[in-house]
Amino acid sequence: MLTVTTERVDDIPLLLTHLQRMDLPMLLDSYFLVHGNRQGLSLGWTATIWLAHILSQADHRMNQVQPWVECHLETLRTCTGQPIQGLDLTDDRLADVLRTLSDDSSWTNFERRLTGTLLRVYDLRPERVRLDSTTLSGYWEVTEDGLFQFGHSKDRRPDLPQVKVMLATLDPLGLPLATDVVAGQRADDPLYLPVIARVRASLRQRHLLYVGDCKMGALETRAGVHAGGDFYLCPLAAVQVPPALLTQYLSEARAQGPALRVERTKADGTVEVIADVYERSETLMAVVNTWSHTWQERRVLVRSHAQARAAEHALRKRLAQAQAALDELLVRRPGKARIEDATTAQQLAATILARFDVAELLHVTVTEQVRQRRVRAYRDRPAGVREQRTLTLTHAVDAQALEAALGRLGWRVYATNQSAAQLSATQVVLAYREEYLVERSLGRLKGRPLSRSPLYVARDDHATGLIRLLTIALRVLTLLEFVVRRRLTQEGEVLTGLYAGNPKRATARPTTERLLEAFRGITLTIIVEPHQTRRHLTVLSSLQQRILTLLDCMPTIYTQLCDDSAQPP
Repeated sequence: MLTVTTERVDDIPLLLTHLQRMDLPMLLDSYFLVHGNRQGLSLGWTATIWLAHILSQADHRMNQVQPWVECHLETLRTCTGQPIQGLDLTDDRLADVLRTLSDDSSWTNFERRLTGTLLRVYDLRPERVRLDSTTLSGYWEVTEDGLFQFGHSKDRRPDLPQVKVMLATLDPLGLPLATDVVAGQRADDPLYLPVIARVRASLRQRHLLYVGDCKMGALETRAGVHAGGDFYLCPLAAVQVPPALLTQYLSEARAQGPALRVERTKADGTVEVIADVYERSETLMAVVNTWSHTWQERRVLVRSHAQARAAEHALRKRLAQAQAALDELLVRRPGKARIEDATTAQQLAATILARFDVAELLHVTVTEQVRQRRVRAYRDRPAGVREQRTLTLTHAVDAQALEAALGRLGWRVYATNQSAAQLSATQVVLAYREEYLVERSLGRLKGRPLSRSPLYVARDDHATGLIRLLTIALRVLTLLEFVVRRRLTQEGEVLTGLYAGNPKRATARPTTERLLEAFRGITLTIIVEPHQTRRHLTVLSSLQQRILTLLDCMPTIYTQLCDDSAQPP
Protein backbone atom coordinates (compact mmCIF):
# COMPACT_ATOMS: atom_id res chain seq x y z
CA MET A 1 0.00 0.00 0.00
CA LEU A 2 1.33 3.41 -0.98
CA THR A 3 0.97 6.28 1.51
CA VAL A 4 1.87 9.87 0.69
CA THR A 5 1.98 12.59 3.34
CA THR A 6 3.17 16.17 3.17
CA GLU A 7 4.38 18.65 5.77
CA ARG A 8 4.88 22.37 5.42
CA VAL A 9 8.43 22.89 6.62
CA ASP A 10 8.71 26.65 5.95
CA ASP A 11 10.90 28.43 8.53
CA ILE A 12 10.69 25.78 11.28
CA PRO A 13 14.25 24.35 10.90
CA LEU A 14 15.71 27.84 10.86
CA LEU A 15 13.84 28.90 14.00
CA LEU A 16 14.66 25.71 15.90
CA THR A 17 18.34 25.99 14.95
CA HIS A 18 18.44 29.57 16.22
CA LEU A 19 16.64 28.68 19.47
CA GLN A 20 19.11 25.87 20.10
CA ARG A 21 22.01 28.22 19.33
CA MET A 22 20.70 30.37 22.18
CA ASP A 23 20.93 27.29 24.47
CA LEU A 24 17.28 27.85 25.28
CA PRO A 25 16.16 24.25 26.02
CA MET A 26 19.12 23.66 28.34
CA LEU A 27 18.76 26.99 30.17
CA LEU A 28 15.03 26.55 30.76
CA ASP A 29 15.53 23.06 32.11
CA SER A 30 18.37 24.27 34.34
CA TYR A 31 16.69 27.23 36.00
CA PHE A 32 13.03 26.18 36.31
CA LEU A 33 12.00 23.34 38.58
CA VAL A 34 9.22 20.99 37.48
CA HIS A 35 7.26 18.32 39.25
CA GLY A 36 9.23 15.14 39.84
CA ASN A 37 6.57 13.00 38.18
CA ARG A 38 6.61 14.97 34.92
CA GLN A 39 6.89 12.67 31.90
CA GLY A 40 7.34 13.20 28.19
CA LEU A 41 8.98 16.23 26.64
CA SER A 42 10.98 18.41 29.04
CA LEU A 43 9.91 21.93 29.97
CA GLY A 44 12.75 23.43 27.94
CA TRP A 45 11.87 21.61 24.74
CA THR A 46 8.15 22.21 25.24
CA ALA A 47 8.73 25.96 25.51
CA THR A 48 11.17 25.90 22.57
CA ILE A 49 8.70 24.22 20.23
CA TRP A 50 5.94 26.59 21.39
CA LEU A 51 8.21 29.52 20.58
CA ALA A 52 8.82 28.11 17.10
CA HIS A 53 5.05 27.94 16.64
CA ILE A 54 4.57 31.52 17.85
CA LEU A 55 7.25 32.90 15.54
CA SER A 56 6.20 30.83 12.54
CA GLN A 57 2.43 31.28 12.87
CA ALA A 58 2.22 34.66 14.69
CA ASP A 59 -0.20 33.06 17.15
CA HIS A 60 0.35 32.49 20.87
CA ARG A 61 -2.96 30.71 21.58
CA MET A 62 -2.35 27.50 23.47
CA ASN A 63 -5.16 25.53 21.81
CA GLN A 64 -3.54 25.98 18.39
CA VAL A 65 -0.19 24.38 19.21
CA GLN A 66 -1.11 20.69 19.40
CA PRO A 67 -2.78 20.56 15.95
CA TRP A 68 0.21 22.38 14.48
CA VAL A 69 2.64 19.91 16.09
CA GLU A 70 0.69 16.93 14.79
CA CYS A 71 0.96 18.35 11.26
CA HIS A 72 4.75 18.83 11.58
CA LEU A 73 5.87 15.78 13.58
CA GLU A 74 8.53 14.62 11.11
CA THR A 75 10.08 18.09 10.83
CA LEU A 76 10.06 18.70 14.58
CA ARG A 77 11.48 15.28 15.48
CA THR A 78 14.31 15.55 12.96
CA CYS A 79 15.27 19.12 13.85
CA THR A 80 15.20 18.58 17.61
CA GLY A 81 16.20 14.93 17.96
CA GLN A 82 13.36 14.55 20.46
CA PRO A 83 10.59 11.89 20.36
CA ILE A 84 7.86 14.50 20.12
CA GLN A 85 4.20 13.51 20.33
CA GLY A 86 1.14 15.68 19.89
CA LEU A 87 0.20 15.08 23.54
CA ASP A 88 3.46 16.71 24.61
CA LEU A 89 2.04 20.11 23.69
CA THR A 90 -1.54 20.06 24.87
CA ASP A 91 -2.93 23.29 26.28
CA ASP A 92 -2.67 21.85 29.80
CA ARG A 93 1.07 21.29 29.44
CA LEU A 94 1.53 24.72 27.88
CA ALA A 95 -0.36 26.30 30.76
CA ASP A 96 2.06 24.50 33.08
CA VAL A 97 4.93 26.16 31.17
CA LEU A 98 3.39 29.59 31.79
CA ARG A 99 2.86 28.88 35.47
CA THR A 100 6.49 27.81 35.79
CA LEU A 101 7.79 30.89 33.94
CA SER A 102 5.83 33.16 36.30
CA ASP A 103 8.18 32.35 39.19
CA ASP A 104 10.05 35.62 39.78
CA SER A 105 13.20 34.21 41.35
CA SER A 106 13.75 31.53 38.71
CA TRP A 107 13.00 33.97 35.90
CA THR A 108 15.50 36.52 37.20
CA ASN A 109 18.28 33.93 37.32
CA PHE A 110 17.33 32.51 33.93
CA GLU A 111 17.15 35.94 32.28
CA ARG A 112 20.55 36.88 33.68
CA ARG A 113 22.15 33.69 32.34
CA LEU A 114 20.38 34.01 28.97
CA THR A 115 21.66 37.56 28.55
CA GLY A 116 25.22 36.46 29.29
CA THR A 117 24.93 33.62 26.78
CA LEU A 118 23.61 35.89 24.02
CA LEU A 119 26.33 38.47 24.59
CA ARG A 120 28.96 35.77 24.29
CA VAL A 121 27.49 33.86 21.34
CA TYR A 122 26.70 36.93 19.23
CA ASP A 123 29.72 39.00 20.29
CA LEU A 124 27.71 41.95 21.60
CA ARG A 125 29.42 44.85 23.38
CA PRO A 126 26.97 46.78 25.55
CA GLU A 127 27.29 50.57 25.63
CA ARG A 128 23.75 51.93 25.71
CA VAL A 129 20.51 50.59 27.23
CA ARG A 130 17.02 51.95 26.57
CA LEU A 131 14.05 51.67 28.90
CA ASP A 132 10.35 52.12 28.26
CA SER A 133 7.02 50.72 29.37
CA THR A 134 3.71 49.85 27.78
CA THR A 135 0.29 48.61 28.82
CA LEU A 136 -1.92 45.81 27.60
CA SER A 137 -5.68 46.15 27.99
CA GLY A 138 -8.25 43.37 27.93
CA TYR A 139 -11.57 42.10 29.21
CA TRP A 140 -10.34 40.66 32.49
CA GLU A 141 -11.74 40.45 35.97
CA VAL A 142 -10.28 42.97 38.40
CA THR A 143 -9.34 41.70 41.85
CA GLU A 144 -8.00 43.68 44.79
CA ASP A 145 -4.41 42.43 44.64
CA GLY A 146 -4.46 41.10 41.09
CA LEU A 147 -2.31 41.90 38.08
CA PHE A 148 -5.16 43.32 36.00
CA GLN A 149 -6.10 46.78 37.23
CA PHE A 150 -7.50 50.04 35.92
CA GLY A 151 -4.90 52.74 35.31
CA HIS A 152 -3.54 55.25 32.82
CA SER A 153 -3.92 53.40 29.53
CA LYS A 154 -1.36 53.73 26.74
CA ASP A 155 -3.81 51.80 24.57
CA ARG A 156 -6.35 54.62 24.97
CA ARG A 157 -8.76 52.24 26.66
CA PRO A 158 -9.13 53.54 30.23
CA ASP A 159 -12.40 51.59 30.50
CA LEU A 160 -10.54 48.25 30.44
CA PRO A 161 -8.28 46.68 33.07
CA GLN A 162 -4.66 46.38 32.03
CA VAL A 163 -1.24 45.00 32.87
CA LYS A 164 1.99 47.02 32.60
CA VAL A 165 5.29 45.83 31.14
CA MET A 166 8.65 47.54 31.65
CA LEU A 167 11.34 46.61 29.14
CA ALA A 168 15.08 47.31 28.99
CA THR A 169 16.72 46.77 25.60
CA LEU A 170 20.27 46.88 24.29
CA ASP A 171 21.23 49.31 21.54
CA PRO A 172 21.46 49.21 18.60
CA LEU A 173 19.54 45.98 17.99
CA GLY A 174 16.78 46.39 20.59
CA LEU A 175 17.62 43.09 22.35
CA PRO A 176 15.57 42.69 25.57
CA LEU A 177 17.78 42.53 28.64
CA ALA A 178 15.23 42.67 31.46
CA THR A 179 11.46 42.51 31.68
CA ASP A 180 9.12 43.41 34.52
CA VAL A 181 5.42 42.58 34.54
CA VAL A 182 3.50 44.61 37.12
CA ALA A 183 -0.07 45.57 37.99
CA GLY A 184 -1.75 47.94 35.57
CA GLN A 185 -2.27 50.81 38.03
CA ARG A 186 1.45 51.16 38.87
CA ALA A 187 3.19 54.41 37.97
CA ASP A 188 6.20 54.29 35.64
CA ASP A 189 8.62 56.28 37.82
CA PRO A 190 9.39 53.55 40.44
CA LEU A 191 9.88 50.86 37.78
CA TYR A 192 13.15 52.13 36.32
CA LEU A 193 15.63 51.44 39.12
CA PRO A 194 14.61 47.77 39.68
CA VAL A 195 15.01 47.04 35.96
CA ILE A 196 18.34 48.89 35.85
CA ALA A 197 19.55 46.83 38.82
CA ARG A 198 18.73 43.62 36.94
CA VAL A 199 20.49 44.88 33.82
CA ARG A 200 23.59 45.60 35.91
CA ALA A 201 23.47 42.11 37.38
CA SER A 202 23.17 40.58 33.89
CA LEU A 203 25.82 42.64 32.11
CA ARG A 204 28.21 43.01 35.08
CA GLN A 205 29.40 46.24 33.55
CA ARG A 206 29.40 49.88 34.61
CA HIS A 207 29.63 53.20 32.77
CA LEU A 208 26.65 52.32 30.56
CA LEU A 209 24.32 55.01 29.25
CA TYR A 210 20.66 54.45 30.20
CA VAL A 211 18.22 56.29 27.93
CA GLY A 212 14.57 56.81 28.86
CA ASP A 213 11.65 59.17 28.44
CA CYS A 214 10.60 61.97 30.79
CA LYS A 215 9.24 59.51 33.37
CA MET A 216 12.82 58.45 33.96
CA GLY A 217 13.63 62.05 34.89
CA ALA A 218 12.66 61.74 38.56
CA LEU A 219 15.52 62.91 40.78
CA GLU A 220 15.53 59.60 42.67
CA THR A 221 16.01 57.67 39.42
CA ARG A 222 18.77 59.93 38.14
CA ALA A 223 20.53 59.79 41.50
CA GLY A 224 20.27 55.99 41.56
CA VAL A 225 21.85 55.69 38.11
CA HIS A 226 24.66 58.09 39.03
CA ALA A 227 25.33 56.39 42.38
CA GLY A 228 25.70 53.06 40.58
CA GLY A 229 28.49 54.40 38.38
CA ASP A 230 26.40 54.67 35.22
CA PHE A 231 25.12 57.50 33.03
CA TYR A 232 21.59 58.63 32.17
CA LEU A 233 19.97 60.60 29.37
CA CYS A 234 16.34 61.68 29.52
CA PRO A 235 14.17 64.72 28.85
CA LEU A 236 12.98 66.64 31.89
CA ALA A 237 9.25 67.12 32.36
CA ALA A 238 7.58 70.40 33.31
CA VAL A 239 7.78 69.33 36.96
CA GLN A 240 11.59 69.55 36.88
CA VAL A 241 11.73 72.48 34.44
CA PRO A 242 8.60 74.70 34.70
CA PRO A 243 7.87 77.11 31.82
CA ALA A 244 9.23 80.07 33.81
CA LEU A 245 12.52 78.26 34.42
CA LEU A 246 12.76 77.26 30.75
CA THR A 247 12.25 80.91 29.76
CA GLN A 248 15.05 81.89 32.13
CA TYR A 249 17.33 79.21 30.68
CA LEU A 250 16.68 80.46 27.14
CA SER A 251 17.23 84.11 28.04
CA GLU A 252 20.57 83.36 29.70
CA ALA A 253 21.67 81.08 26.86
CA ARG A 254 20.76 83.53 24.09
CA ALA A 255 22.66 86.27 25.88
CA GLN A 256 25.84 84.20 25.63
CA GLY A 257 25.72 83.70 21.87
CA PRO A 258 24.10 81.77 19.02
CA ALA A 259 22.92 78.20 19.38
CA LEU A 260 24.84 75.18 18.15
CA ARG A 261 23.25 73.68 15.05
CA VAL A 262 22.80 69.93 14.92
CA GLU A 263 23.04 68.40 11.46
CA ARG A 264 22.18 64.97 10.15
CA THR A 265 23.18 63.35 6.88
CA LYS A 266 20.18 61.92 5.03
CA ALA A 267 20.13 58.72 3.00
CA ASP A 268 20.70 60.62 -0.25
CA GLY A 269 23.83 62.27 1.14
CA THR A 270 22.36 65.72 1.76
CA VAL A 271 22.88 67.42 5.12
CA GLU A 272 19.83 68.52 7.08
CA VAL A 273 19.76 70.87 10.07
CA ILE A 274 17.46 69.23 12.60
CA ALA A 275 17.92 71.14 15.86
CA ASP A 276 19.40 74.11 17.71
CA VAL A 277 21.22 73.42 20.98
CA TYR A 278 22.34 75.34 24.06
CA GLU A 279 23.99 73.79 27.10
CA ARG A 280 24.32 74.61 30.78
CA SER A 281 25.13 72.69 33.96
CA GLU A 282 23.53 72.32 37.37
CA THR A 283 24.87 70.94 40.64
CA LEU A 284 22.56 68.30 42.11
CA MET A 285 22.51 66.55 45.47
CA ALA A 286 20.47 63.53 46.52
CA VAL A 287 20.52 60.79 49.14
CA VAL A 288 20.75 57.20 47.89
CA ASN A 289 20.66 54.40 50.47
CA THR A 290 21.49 56.84 53.29
CA TRP A 291 24.54 58.11 51.35
CA SER A 292 24.64 61.67 50.05
CA HIS A 293 25.73 62.12 46.43
CA THR A 294 26.62 65.35 44.65
CA TRP A 295 27.27 65.58 40.92
CA GLN A 296 27.25 67.90 37.94
CA GLU A 297 24.35 67.47 35.55
CA ARG A 298 24.50 68.75 32.01
CA ARG A 299 21.23 70.25 30.82
CA VAL A 300 21.01 70.42 27.06
CA LEU A 301 18.38 72.77 25.68
CA VAL A 302 17.22 71.39 22.34
CA ARG A 303 14.90 73.02 19.82
CA SER A 304 13.71 70.51 17.26
CA HIS A 305 13.04 72.28 13.97
CA ALA A 306 10.37 69.79 12.94
CA GLN A 307 8.61 70.01 16.28
CA ALA A 308 8.86 73.81 16.26
CA ARG A 309 7.29 74.00 12.79
CA ALA A 310 4.46 71.70 13.81
CA ALA A 311 3.88 73.64 17.03
CA GLU A 312 3.91 76.97 15.16
CA HIS A 313 1.36 75.68 12.67
CA ALA A 314 -0.87 74.51 15.53
CA LEU A 315 -0.51 77.84 17.37
CA ARG A 316 -1.37 79.93 14.33
CA LYS A 317 -4.33 77.67 13.63
CA ARG A 318 -5.64 78.13 17.19
CA LEU A 319 -5.10 81.85 16.88
CA ALA A 320 -7.10 82.00 13.65
CA GLN A 321 -9.89 79.91 15.17
CA ALA A 322 -10.06 82.21 18.20
CA GLN A 323 -10.25 85.29 15.96
CA ALA A 324 -13.04 83.73 13.92
CA ALA A 325 -14.97 82.86 17.08
CA LEU A 326 -14.57 86.43 18.39
CA ASP A 327 -15.78 87.87 15.08
CA GLU A 328 -18.86 85.68 15.34
CA LEU A 329 -19.59 86.48 18.98
CA LEU A 330 -21.75 89.58 18.48
CA VAL A 331 -23.27 88.66 15.13
CA ARG A 332 -27.02 88.35 15.47
CA ARG A 333 -28.60 85.25 13.97
CA PRO A 334 -32.01 83.60 14.21
CA GLY A 335 -32.29 81.57 17.39
CA LYS A 336 -29.06 82.99 18.81
CA ALA A 337 -29.25 84.63 22.23
CA ARG A 338 -28.51 88.33 22.17
CA ILE A 339 -25.72 89.69 24.35
CA GLU A 340 -27.11 92.64 26.24
CA ASP A 341 -24.14 94.20 28.06
CA ALA A 342 -20.37 94.62 27.79
CA THR A 343 -19.62 92.59 30.92
CA THR A 344 -21.25 89.48 29.48
CA ALA A 345 -19.48 89.99 26.15
CA GLN A 346 -16.13 90.33 27.92
CA GLN A 347 -16.72 87.12 29.86
CA LEU A 348 -17.64 85.20 26.72
CA ALA A 349 -14.57 86.55 24.92
CA ALA A 350 -12.36 85.41 27.82
CA THR A 351 -13.90 81.95 27.57
CA ILE A 352 -13.02 81.79 23.87
CA LEU A 353 -9.42 82.85 24.53
CA ALA A 354 -9.06 80.23 27.25
CA ARG A 355 -10.53 77.50 25.05
CA PHE A 356 -7.98 78.13 22.31
CA ASP A 357 -5.17 78.92 24.79
CA VAL A 358 -4.32 82.29 23.24
CA ALA A 359 -5.21 84.63 26.11
CA GLU A 360 -1.70 86.11 26.14
CA LEU A 361 -1.63 86.64 22.39
CA LEU A 362 -4.91 88.45 21.68
CA HIS A 363 -6.06 91.76 23.10
CA VAL A 364 -9.85 92.01 23.09
CA THR A 365 -11.73 95.26 23.58
CA VAL A 366 -15.48 95.51 24.03
CA THR A 367 -17.03 98.96 23.72
CA GLU A 368 -20.60 99.90 24.44
CA GLN A 369 -22.37 102.84 22.82
CA VAL A 370 -25.57 104.16 24.39
CA ARG A 371 -27.88 106.24 22.22
CA GLN A 372 -31.08 107.85 23.40
CA ARG A 373 -34.03 108.31 21.14
CA ARG A 374 -37.44 109.78 21.67
CA VAL A 375 -40.49 107.62 21.42
CA ARG A 376 -43.84 109.22 20.58
CA ALA A 377 -46.95 108.40 22.50
CA TYR A 378 -49.12 105.78 21.01
CA ARG A 379 -52.54 104.92 22.35
CA ASP A 380 -52.00 103.95 25.99
CA ARG A 381 -48.19 104.22 25.76
CA PRO A 382 -46.88 107.58 26.92
CA ALA A 383 -44.10 109.44 25.14
CA GLY A 384 -40.61 109.00 26.52
CA VAL A 385 -36.89 108.46 25.95
CA ARG A 386 -35.43 105.00 25.32
CA GLU A 387 -31.80 103.86 25.41
CA GLN A 388 -30.28 101.75 22.63
CA ARG A 389 -27.06 99.89 23.50
CA THR A 390 -24.69 98.83 20.72
CA LEU A 391 -21.75 96.51 21.50
CA THR A 392 -18.58 96.51 19.42
CA LEU A 393 -15.82 93.92 19.82
CA THR A 394 -12.34 94.44 18.43
CA HIS A 395 -9.28 92.26 18.79
CA ALA A 396 -5.64 92.57 17.89
CA VAL A 397 -2.68 90.21 17.97
CA ASP A 398 0.09 91.17 20.37
CA ALA A 399 3.00 90.92 17.95
CA GLN A 400 5.64 90.99 20.67
CA ALA A 401 3.90 88.28 22.73
CA LEU A 402 3.40 86.16 19.60
CA GLU A 403 7.07 86.43 18.71
CA ALA A 404 8.04 85.44 22.25
CA ALA A 405 5.64 82.47 22.18
CA LEU A 406 7.02 81.29 18.83
CA GLY A 407 10.52 81.54 20.26
CA ARG A 408 9.59 79.14 23.06
CA LEU A 409 8.11 76.51 20.78
CA GLY A 410 9.97 73.27 20.17
CA TRP A 411 12.35 73.62 23.13
CA ARG A 412 12.98 70.75 25.50
CA VAL A 413 15.56 70.20 28.21
CA TYR A 414 17.57 66.95 28.28
CA ALA A 415 19.57 65.90 31.32
CA THR A 416 22.68 63.72 31.44
CA ASN A 417 25.56 63.15 33.82
CA GLN A 418 27.91 61.96 31.07
CA SER A 419 30.71 64.36 30.16
CA ALA A 420 30.73 66.31 26.91
CA ALA A 421 33.90 64.47 25.90
CA GLN A 422 32.02 61.18 25.98
CA LEU A 423 28.60 62.45 24.84
CA SER A 424 28.54 65.73 22.93
CA ALA A 425 25.45 67.89 22.63
CA THR A 426 24.98 66.66 19.07
CA GLN A 427 25.20 63.05 20.24
CA VAL A 428 22.60 63.81 22.92
CA VAL A 429 20.11 64.82 20.24
CA LEU A 430 20.88 61.89 17.96
CA ALA A 431 20.89 59.37 20.81
CA TYR A 432 17.44 60.32 22.04
CA ARG A 433 16.08 60.38 18.50
CA GLU A 434 16.77 56.63 18.37
CA GLU A 435 14.16 56.04 21.08
CA TYR A 436 12.14 54.28 18.40
CA LEU A 437 14.40 51.24 18.91
CA VAL A 438 12.77 50.26 22.20
CA GLU A 439 9.36 51.40 20.94
CA ARG A 440 9.75 49.06 17.98
CA SER A 441 10.41 46.18 20.36
CA LEU A 442 7.29 47.05 22.33
CA GLY A 443 5.35 47.32 19.09
CA ARG A 444 6.45 43.84 18.07
CA LEU A 445 5.25 42.50 21.40
CA LYS A 446 1.80 44.03 20.97
CA GLY A 447 1.40 43.39 17.23
CA ARG A 448 2.58 40.89 14.67
CA PRO A 449 4.29 38.54 14.82
CA LEU A 450 4.11 38.07 18.60
CA SER A 451 0.53 39.34 18.90
CA ARG A 452 0.56 39.91 22.63
CA SER A 453 -2.62 41.91 22.15
CA PRO A 454 -5.14 40.41 22.62
CA LEU A 455 -3.81 38.20 25.39
CA TYR A 456 -5.71 34.90 25.49
CA VAL A 457 -5.20 34.11 29.18
CA ALA A 458 -7.16 35.03 32.30
CA ARG A 459 -4.98 34.07 35.26
CA ASP A 460 -2.32 36.38 36.65
CA ASP A 461 0.46 33.77 36.60
CA HIS A 462 -0.45 32.72 33.05
CA ALA A 463 -0.32 36.35 31.87
CA THR A 464 3.06 36.89 33.52
CA GLY A 465 4.46 33.67 32.07
CA LEU A 466 3.14 34.36 28.58
CA ILE A 467 4.56 37.89 28.48
CA ARG A 468 7.94 36.53 29.59
CA LEU A 469 7.75 33.80 26.95
CA LEU A 470 7.02 36.39 24.28
CA THR A 471 10.05 38.45 25.33
CA ILE A 472 12.16 35.37 24.57
CA ALA A 473 10.55 35.29 21.13
CA LEU A 474 11.36 38.99 20.80
CA ARG A 475 15.01 38.16 21.42
CA VAL A 476 14.89 35.73 18.49
CA LEU A 477 13.43 38.40 16.19
CA THR A 478 16.01 41.01 17.11
CA LEU A 479 18.99 38.65 16.92
CA LEU A 480 18.08 37.16 13.54
CA GLU A 481 17.89 40.50 11.80
CA PHE A 482 20.91 41.86 13.68
CA VAL A 483 23.11 39.00 12.52
CA VAL A 484 22.00 39.42 8.89
CA ARG A 485 22.41 43.21 8.93
CA ARG A 486 25.83 43.00 10.54
CA ARG A 487 27.01 40.46 7.97
CA LEU A 488 25.69 42.53 5.06
CA THR A 489 27.43 45.62 6.45
CA GLN A 490 30.71 43.75 6.84
CA GLU A 491 30.52 42.46 3.27
CA GLY A 492 29.24 45.76 1.86
CA GLU A 493 26.37 43.99 0.11
CA VAL A 494 22.58 44.13 -0.06
CA LEU A 495 19.86 41.50 -0.19
CA THR A 496 17.32 41.28 -3.01
CA GLY A 497 14.22 39.18 -3.57
CA LEU A 498 12.50 39.82 -0.23
CA TYR A 499 9.75 42.07 -1.54
CA ALA A 500 6.80 40.50 -3.35
CA GLY A 501 6.11 42.20 -6.66
CA ASN A 502 9.50 43.93 -6.67
CA PRO A 503 12.17 41.21 -6.72
CA LYS A 504 14.95 43.64 -7.69
CA ARG A 505 14.43 45.87 -4.69
CA ALA A 506 17.52 45.69 -2.50
CA THR A 507 18.00 46.33 1.20
CA ALA A 508 20.87 46.21 3.64
CA ARG A 509 18.51 46.25 6.63
CA PRO A 510 16.03 43.38 6.18
CA THR A 511 13.59 42.58 8.98
CA THR A 512 13.23 39.15 10.52
CA GLU A 513 9.62 39.04 9.41
CA ARG A 514 10.64 39.30 5.76
CA LEU A 515 13.52 36.87 6.19
CA LEU A 516 11.18 34.23 7.61
CA GLU A 517 8.59 34.94 4.94
CA ALA A 518 11.19 34.00 2.31
CA PHE A 519 11.04 30.37 3.54
CA ARG A 520 7.31 29.97 2.99
CA GLY A 521 6.37 27.15 0.66
CA ILE A 522 9.10 24.65 1.54
CA THR A 523 7.36 21.26 1.70
CA LEU A 524 8.43 17.81 2.84
CA THR A 525 6.82 14.89 0.97
CA ILE A 526 6.99 11.43 2.56
CA ILE A 527 6.17 8.38 0.42
CA VAL A 528 5.78 5.15 2.37
CA GLU A 529 5.93 1.99 0.24
CA PRO A 530 5.85 -1.63 1.40
CA HIS A 531 9.65 -1.99 1.34
CA GLN A 532 10.99 1.53 1.55
CA THR A 533 10.26 5.12 2.56
CA ARG A 534 11.25 7.99 0.34
CA ARG A 535 11.36 11.67 1.23
CA HIS A 536 11.53 14.74 -0.92
CA LEU A 537 12.10 18.33 0.13
CA THR A 538 11.48 21.41 -1.96
CA VAL A 539 14.83 22.58 -3.33
CA LEU A 540 16.11 25.68 -1.53
CA SER A 541 16.14 28.79 -3.67
CA SER A 542 19.22 30.98 -4.06
CA LEU A 543 17.64 33.59 -1.76
CA GLN A 544 16.98 31.01 0.95
CA GLN A 545 20.54 29.67 0.69
CA ARG A 546 21.89 33.22 0.87
CA ILE A 547 19.91 33.94 4.04
CA LEU A 548 21.18 30.74 5.64
CA THR A 549 24.74 31.78 4.80
CA LEU A 550 24.24 35.23 6.34
CA LEU A 551 22.94 33.52 9.49
CA ASP A 552 25.92 31.12 9.61
CA CYS A 553 23.57 28.17 9.09
CA MET A 554 24.28 25.20 6.86
CA PRO A 555 21.68 24.02 4.29
CA THR A 556 21.80 20.67 6.09
CA ILE A 557 19.35 21.99 8.68
CA TYR A 558 16.83 21.51 5.86
CA THR A 559 18.32 18.70 3.79
CA GLN A 560 18.64 16.48 6.87
CA LEU A 561 14.90 15.98 6.59
CA CYS A 562 15.53 13.63 3.66
CA ASP A 563 18.52 11.97 2.04
CA ASP A 564 17.19 11.99 -1.51
CA SER A 565 15.85 15.52 -1.64
CA ALA A 566 17.63 16.16 -4.93
CA GLN A 567 15.43 13.60 -6.69
CA PRO A 568 11.68 14.32 -6.87
CA PRO A 569 9.38 11.40 -6.09
